[in-house]
Amino acid sequence: MHIAITGAAGFLGNKLARQLLKNGKLLGRSGKPEAISRITLADVTAVTGISDPRVHTVVGNISDPQTIASIVTPDTDSIFHLAAIVSGQAEAEFDLGMTVNFDATRSMLERIRSLETRPRMVFTSSVAVFGGPLPTSVPDTMATLPQSSYGTQKAMCELLISDYSRRGYLDGRTLRLPTISVRPGLPNKAASSFASGIIREPLAGQAAVCPVHGDTRMWLMSPQQAVNNLIHGHELEASKFGFTRTISLPGLSVKVRDMVAALERVAGVDVAQRIEWTEDEAIKRIVNSWPGDFDTQRATELGFTSDEDYDSIIRAYIHDQQTS
Repeated sequence: MHIAITGAAGFLGNKLARQLLKNGKLLGRSGKPEAISRITLADVTAVTGISDPRVHTVVGNISDPQTIASIVTPDTDSIFHLAAIVSGQAEAEFDLGMTVNFDATRSMLERIRSLETRPRMVFTSSVAVFGGPLPTSVPDTMATLPQSSYGTQKAMCELLISDYSRRGYLDGRTLRLPTISVRPGLPNKAASSFASGIIREPLAGQAAVCPVHGDTRMWLMSPQQAVNNLIHGHELEASKFGFTRTISLPGLSVKVRDMVAALERVAGVDVAQRIEWTEDEAIKRIVNSWPGDFDTQRATELGFTSDEDYDSIIRAYIHDQQTS
Protein backbone atom coordinates (compact mmCIF):
# COMPACT_ATOMS: atom_id res chain seq x y z
CA MET A 1 0.00 0.00 0.00
CA HIS A 2 1.35 3.41 -1.02
CA ILE A 3 0.51 6.49 1.08
CA ALA A 4 1.43 10.13 0.42
CA ILE A 5 1.65 12.88 3.05
CA THR A 6 2.00 16.53 2.05
CA GLY A 7 3.37 18.99 4.59
CA ALA A 8 5.38 16.08 5.97
CA ALA A 9 8.22 18.29 7.25
CA GLY A 10 5.79 20.01 9.60
CA PHE A 11 5.46 18.69 13.11
CA LEU A 12 2.00 17.18 12.52
CA GLY A 13 2.90 15.57 9.19
CA ASN A 14 6.08 14.19 10.72
CA LYS A 15 4.20 12.81 13.71
CA LEU A 16 1.57 11.28 11.44
CA ALA A 17 4.25 9.58 9.32
CA ARG A 18 5.89 8.08 12.40
CA GLN A 19 2.57 6.75 13.68
CA LEU A 20 1.67 5.18 10.32
CA LEU A 21 5.07 3.51 10.08
CA LYS A 22 4.62 2.20 13.62
CA ASN A 23 1.11 0.91 12.91
CA GLY A 24 2.29 -0.73 9.70
CA LYS A 25 -1.19 -1.09 8.20
CA LEU A 26 -4.01 1.07 6.88
CA LEU A 27 -7.36 0.33 5.30
CA GLY A 28 -6.74 -0.30 1.60
CA ARG A 29 -8.75 -0.53 -1.60
CA SER A 30 -9.72 -4.08 -0.65
CA GLY A 31 -11.69 -2.70 2.29
CA LYS A 32 -9.36 -4.55 4.64
CA PRO A 33 -6.17 -3.51 6.49
CA GLU A 34 -3.18 -3.69 4.13
CA ALA A 35 0.53 -3.49 4.87
CA ILE A 36 2.10 -0.09 4.20
CA SER A 37 4.82 -0.75 1.64
CA ARG A 38 5.68 2.87 0.84
CA ILE A 39 5.10 6.34 2.26
CA THR A 40 5.91 9.39 0.16
CA LEU A 41 6.75 12.32 2.44
CA ALA A 42 6.51 15.62 0.59
CA ASP A 43 7.25 19.19 1.58
CA VAL A 44 9.03 22.32 0.42
CA THR A 45 11.91 21.42 2.74
CA ALA A 46 13.47 18.04 3.36
CA VAL A 47 11.85 15.76 5.92
CA THR A 48 14.34 14.85 8.63
CA GLY A 49 14.50 12.41 11.52
CA ILE A 50 12.74 9.50 9.83
CA SER A 51 14.81 6.56 8.65
CA ASP A 52 12.82 3.68 7.21
CA PRO A 53 13.17 1.71 3.95
CA ARG A 54 9.47 2.30 3.26
CA VAL A 55 9.96 6.09 3.13
CA HIS A 56 10.39 8.04 -0.11
CA THR A 57 10.83 11.82 0.07
CA VAL A 58 9.83 14.54 -2.38
CA VAL A 59 11.20 18.06 -1.92
CA GLY A 60 9.35 20.63 -3.97
CA ASN A 61 6.68 23.31 -4.07
CA ILE A 62 3.20 21.85 -3.83
CA SER A 63 2.01 24.45 -6.36
CA ASP A 64 4.31 22.97 -9.03
CA PRO A 65 2.49 20.44 -11.26
CA GLN A 66 5.64 18.33 -11.56
CA THR A 67 5.89 18.12 -7.78
CA ILE A 68 2.24 17.09 -7.56
CA ALA A 69 2.82 14.42 -10.21
CA SER A 70 5.71 13.00 -8.20
CA ILE A 71 3.56 12.87 -5.06
CA VAL A 72 0.32 11.52 -6.54
CA THR A 73 1.24 8.57 -8.74
CA PRO A 74 -0.88 5.84 -10.35
CA ASP A 75 -0.12 3.51 -7.43
CA THR A 76 -0.98 6.04 -4.68
CA ASP A 77 -3.72 4.50 -2.56
CA SER A 78 -4.19 7.21 0.08
CA ILE A 79 -3.24 10.86 0.54
CA PHE A 80 -3.06 12.92 3.72
CA HIS A 81 -3.04 16.52 2.45
CA LEU A 82 -1.68 18.67 5.29
CA ALA A 83 0.43 21.20 3.34
CA ALA A 84 -0.70 24.80 3.82
CA ILE A 85 0.34 28.39 4.35
CA VAL A 86 -0.74 29.18 7.92
CA SER A 87 -3.39 31.72 8.87
CA GLY A 88 -1.33 34.79 9.72
CA GLN A 89 0.91 34.44 6.68
CA ALA A 90 -2.05 33.74 4.37
CA GLU A 91 -3.62 36.97 5.61
CA ALA A 92 -0.41 38.98 5.11
CA GLU A 93 0.49 37.40 1.73
CA PHE A 94 -2.76 36.91 -0.18
CA ASP A 95 -1.27 35.61 -3.43
CA LEU A 96 0.92 33.06 -1.64
CA GLY A 97 -2.01 31.81 0.44
CA MET A 98 -4.23 31.41 -2.63
CA THR A 99 -1.49 29.66 -4.59
CA VAL A 100 -0.61 27.11 -1.93
CA ASN A 101 -3.85 26.69 -0.01
CA PHE A 102 -6.33 26.73 -2.88
CA ASP A 103 -4.72 26.54 -6.34
CA ALA A 104 -2.35 23.71 -5.38
CA THR A 105 -5.17 21.73 -3.79
CA ARG A 106 -7.28 22.08 -6.92
CA SER A 107 -4.31 21.04 -9.06
CA MET A 108 -3.87 17.97 -6.86
CA LEU A 109 -7.54 17.10 -7.24
CA GLU A 110 -7.23 17.45 -11.01
CA ARG A 111 -4.18 15.19 -11.00
CA ILE A 112 -6.20 12.60 -9.09
CA ARG A 113 -9.09 12.94 -11.53
CA SER A 114 -6.82 12.48 -14.54
CA LEU A 115 -5.40 9.24 -13.12
CA GLU A 116 -8.88 7.75 -12.60
CA THR A 117 -7.59 5.77 -9.62
CA ARG A 118 -9.98 7.18 -6.97
CA PRO A 119 -7.60 7.22 -3.98
CA ARG A 120 -8.75 7.95 -0.45
CA MET A 121 -7.86 11.51 0.63
CA VAL A 122 -7.84 13.10 4.09
CA PHE A 123 -7.77 16.90 3.96
CA THR A 124 -7.12 19.04 7.03
CA SER A 125 -9.37 22.07 7.31
CA SER A 126 -9.81 24.51 10.18
CA VAL A 127 -12.22 26.24 12.54
CA ALA A 128 -11.24 29.38 10.60
CA VAL A 129 -13.90 28.54 8.00
CA PHE A 130 -16.43 29.97 10.46
CA GLY A 131 -16.98 33.59 11.41
CA GLY A 132 -19.56 36.31 11.83
CA PRO A 133 -22.46 35.90 14.29
CA LEU A 134 -22.15 32.45 15.82
CA PRO A 135 -24.12 30.45 18.38
CA THR A 136 -22.40 29.47 21.62
CA SER A 137 -21.87 25.97 20.25
CA VAL A 138 -21.39 25.67 16.47
CA PRO A 139 -23.13 22.72 14.74
CA ASP A 140 -21.82 20.96 11.63
CA THR A 141 -24.72 22.43 9.68
CA MET A 142 -23.63 26.02 10.39
CA ALA A 143 -22.92 27.99 7.24
CA THR A 144 -19.26 28.89 6.78
CA LEU A 145 -18.55 32.62 6.84
CA PRO A 146 -14.76 32.96 7.18
CA GLN A 147 -13.30 36.27 8.26
CA SER A 148 -9.77 35.62 6.98
CA SER A 149 -8.23 34.64 3.66
CA TYR A 150 -6.95 31.42 5.22
CA GLY A 151 -10.46 30.45 6.32
CA THR A 152 -11.84 31.30 2.88
CA GLN A 153 -9.22 29.15 1.15
CA LYS A 154 -9.97 26.21 3.43
CA ALA A 155 -13.73 26.59 2.92
CA MET A 156 -13.33 26.55 -0.86
CA CYS A 157 -11.25 23.38 -0.64
CA GLU A 158 -13.90 21.74 1.54
CA LEU A 159 -16.50 22.30 -1.17
CA LEU A 160 -14.23 21.03 -3.92
CA ILE A 161 -13.35 17.83 -2.08
CA SER A 162 -17.00 17.10 -1.38
CA ASP A 163 -17.91 17.66 -5.03
CA TYR A 164 -15.01 15.59 -6.40
CA SER A 165 -16.06 12.84 -4.00
CA ARG A 166 -19.71 13.12 -5.10
CA ARG A 167 -18.62 12.69 -8.70
CA GLY A 168 -16.51 9.65 -7.85
CA TYR A 169 -13.11 11.13 -8.68
CA LEU A 170 -11.77 10.35 -5.20
CA ASP A 171 -12.89 9.20 -1.77
CA GLY A 172 -12.37 12.40 0.20
CA ARG A 173 -12.93 13.27 3.82
CA THR A 174 -12.29 16.74 5.28
CA LEU A 175 -11.49 17.05 8.98
CA ARG A 176 -11.74 20.47 10.60
CA LEU A 177 -8.97 20.49 13.16
CA PRO A 178 -9.16 22.54 16.35
CA THR A 179 -6.14 24.69 17.16
CA ILE A 180 -3.29 22.29 17.94
CA SER A 181 -1.65 22.85 21.30
CA VAL A 182 1.05 22.32 22.35
CA ARG A 183 3.08 22.43 19.11
CA PRO A 184 6.78 21.66 19.54
CA GLY A 185 9.53 23.62 17.82
CA LEU A 186 9.72 27.30 16.94
CA PRO A 187 6.81 29.76 16.67
CA ASN A 188 5.24 30.05 13.22
CA LYS A 189 3.17 32.73 11.48
CA ALA A 190 -0.20 31.26 12.41
CA ALA A 191 -2.50 33.63 14.29
CA SER A 192 -3.00 30.81 16.78
CA SER A 193 0.74 30.29 17.34
CA PHE A 194 0.49 31.83 20.81
CA ALA A 195 -1.74 28.93 21.94
CA SER A 196 1.41 26.82 21.97
CA GLY A 197 3.93 29.57 22.68
CA ILE A 198 2.42 30.54 26.05
CA ILE A 199 3.01 26.96 27.19
CA ARG A 200 6.10 25.89 25.26
CA GLU A 201 8.29 28.92 25.92
CA PRO A 202 7.66 29.23 29.69
CA LEU A 203 8.34 25.51 30.10
CA ALA A 204 11.67 26.08 28.34
CA GLY A 205 12.52 28.92 30.72
CA GLN A 206 11.73 31.65 28.21
CA ALA A 207 9.33 34.60 28.23
CA ALA A 208 6.20 34.42 26.10
CA VAL A 209 3.69 37.01 24.93
CA CYS A 210 -0.05 36.36 24.96
CA PRO A 211 -1.61 38.66 22.29
CA VAL A 212 -5.28 38.11 23.21
CA HIS A 213 -7.48 38.76 26.24
CA GLY A 214 -7.62 36.07 28.90
CA ASP A 215 -11.34 35.54 28.30
CA THR A 216 -10.73 34.51 24.68
CA ARG A 217 -12.09 31.00 24.23
CA MET A 218 -10.11 28.52 22.11
CA TRP A 219 -11.07 25.18 20.56
CA LEU A 220 -8.05 22.95 21.20
CA MET A 221 -6.59 19.51 20.52
CA SER A 222 -3.24 17.90 21.33
CA PRO A 223 -0.90 16.77 18.51
CA GLN A 224 -1.27 13.07 19.33
CA GLN A 225 -5.04 13.34 19.45
CA ALA A 226 -4.96 15.06 16.05
CA VAL A 227 -2.89 12.22 14.57
CA ASN A 228 -5.25 9.63 16.06
CA ASN A 229 -8.24 11.40 14.53
CA LEU A 230 -6.60 11.82 11.12
CA ILE A 231 -5.98 8.08 10.95
CA HIS A 232 -9.48 7.32 12.25
CA GLY A 233 -10.95 9.60 9.58
CA HIS A 234 -9.08 7.68 6.92
CA GLU A 235 -10.37 4.34 8.18
CA LEU A 236 -14.07 5.27 8.12
CA GLU A 237 -16.24 3.87 5.34
CA ALA A 238 -17.31 6.52 2.85
CA SER A 239 -20.98 5.74 3.47
CA LYS A 240 -20.59 6.84 7.10
CA PHE A 241 -20.17 10.50 6.09
CA GLY A 242 -23.69 10.93 4.78
CA PHE A 243 -24.60 14.22 3.13
CA THR A 244 -21.21 15.90 3.60
CA ARG A 245 -17.58 14.81 3.58
CA THR A 246 -16.69 17.51 6.11
CA ILE A 247 -16.59 16.96 9.88
CA SER A 248 -15.71 19.33 12.73
CA LEU A 249 -13.58 17.27 15.10
CA PRO A 250 -14.15 17.15 18.88
CA GLY A 251 -11.94 19.37 20.98
CA LEU A 252 -11.63 21.19 24.28
CA SER A 253 -13.25 24.59 24.73
CA VAL A 254 -10.84 26.49 26.99
CA LYS A 255 -10.39 30.16 27.90
CA VAL A 256 -6.83 31.41 27.50
CA ARG A 257 -6.66 32.36 31.17
CA ASP A 258 -7.62 28.76 32.03
CA MET A 259 -4.80 27.49 29.79
CA VAL A 260 -2.40 29.57 31.86
CA ALA A 261 -4.00 28.33 35.08
CA ALA A 262 -3.42 24.75 33.88
CA LEU A 263 0.23 25.59 33.20
CA GLU A 264 0.54 26.90 36.75
CA ARG A 265 -1.01 23.72 38.17
CA VAL A 266 1.28 21.46 36.15
CA ALA A 267 4.56 23.42 36.20
CA GLY A 268 4.27 25.96 38.99
CA VAL A 269 3.69 29.67 39.54
CA ASP A 270 7.18 30.74 38.43
CA VAL A 271 6.69 29.16 35.02
CA ALA A 272 3.27 30.74 34.47
CA GLN A 273 4.64 34.17 35.43
CA ARG A 274 6.89 34.12 32.36
CA ILE A 275 3.83 35.05 30.26
CA GLU A 276 3.41 38.73 29.34
CA TRP A 277 -0.09 39.89 28.41
CA THR A 278 0.25 42.33 25.50
CA GLU A 279 -2.72 42.38 23.14
CA ASP A 280 -2.16 42.49 19.37
CA GLU A 281 -5.12 43.88 17.42
CA ALA A 282 -4.33 42.03 14.18
CA ILE A 283 -4.14 38.67 15.92
CA LYS A 284 -7.19 39.41 18.06
CA ARG A 285 -9.25 40.23 14.96
CA ILE A 286 -8.50 36.85 13.39
CA VAL A 287 -8.70 34.71 16.53
CA ASN A 288 -11.86 36.36 17.83
CA SER A 289 -13.64 35.50 14.56
CA TRP A 290 -13.18 31.78 15.26
CA PRO A 291 -15.74 29.77 17.24
CA GLY A 292 -14.66 28.63 20.68
CA ASP A 293 -17.01 25.66 21.04
CA PHE A 294 -18.69 23.10 18.78
CA ASP A 295 -21.53 20.63 18.87
CA THR A 296 -19.61 17.53 17.78
CA GLN A 297 -22.30 14.89 18.29
CA ARG A 298 -21.90 13.66 14.71
CA ALA A 299 -18.12 13.36 15.02
CA THR A 300 -18.40 11.60 18.38
CA GLU A 301 -20.92 9.12 16.97
CA LEU A 302 -18.44 8.38 14.19
CA GLY A 303 -15.78 7.54 16.77
CA PHE A 304 -13.63 10.69 16.78
CA THR A 305 -12.28 11.63 20.21
CA SER A 306 -10.96 14.60 22.17
CA ASP A 307 -8.45 15.13 24.98
CA GLU A 308 -9.66 14.77 28.57
CA ASP A 309 -8.54 18.21 29.79
CA TYR A 310 -5.89 20.83 29.13
CA ASP A 311 -3.73 19.74 32.07
CA SER A 312 -3.29 16.36 30.38
CA ILE A 313 -2.28 18.08 27.13
CA ILE A 314 0.50 19.96 28.92
CA ARG A 315 1.69 16.82 30.69
CA ALA A 316 1.74 14.93 27.37
CA TYR A 317 3.85 17.69 25.81
CA ILE A 318 6.32 17.61 28.72
CA HIS A 319 6.56 13.81 28.44
CA ASP A 320 7.19 13.99 24.67
CA GLN A 321 9.93 16.58 25.14
CA GLN A 322 11.64 14.48 27.79
CA THR A 323 11.54 11.29 25.70
CA SER A 324 12.29 12.73 22.25
